[in-house]
Amino acid sequence: MGYRVATVDELQDIAYRQGTHMRPVRHHMGISAFGTNAWTAANVGDRLMPEHREDPGIEELYAVLRGRARFEIDGETVDAPDGTLVFVGPEVNRTAFAEEAGTTVLAVGSRVGQPYEAGGWEVWAEFHPAYEAGDYDAVIDRAREPLEATEYATPLYNLACCEALAGGRTEDAIGHLRVAFERRPSLRDLAKEDTDLDSLRDEPAFRELVG
Repeated sequence: MGYRVATVDELQDIAYRQGTHMRPVRHHMGISAFGTNAWTAANVGDRLMPEHREDPGIEELYAVLRGRARFEIDGETVDAPDGTLVFVGPEVNRTAFAEEAGTTVLAVGSRVGQPYEAGGWEVWAEFHPAYEAGDYDAVIDRAREPLEATEYATPLYNLACCEALAGGRTEDAIGHLRVAFERRPSLRDLAKEDTDLDSLRDEPAFRELVG
């Protein structure tokens, strides 16, 4: 079949950073050409998306699918009722809040001049709050099976970081790093400086992996 159909409300509701709720559109629909996710807010005043700046070269378009949003972009406020399109360029600080209950915003983005490469951060998103809280064993217990079942490199790298930080899981961490590096070699450079992996640095297998 050459198409898929879904409503935003059918998609998994992932509690993410800063009290936001993300719906993994790209992953659910199997999109490979660009990144896209939806952000939903149950109540007036809820934050729709985390405050952040995109990396150099990444552009994003936000479409208000329902409700009314208030965007805050580099210190300016943009009122965005249902049907509004808001384009935000790279390295610009942005966030948004719901002005009506049930407000939903679709975000679409990609890096200028480069083929899109799916990192799978949506798959990692539901486990990220536990990682930030330092509950590494909980991440490992919940995330290992679903992350091993995906084709993404970065979530496996993040799982390896949790295994390194938890202690006593050196072999698992190195095994997941090996697969992550095979899928995305550029992660080796990150691993060389990542303090999450400090407990592995004296391991010969780790030194061999990072070169």
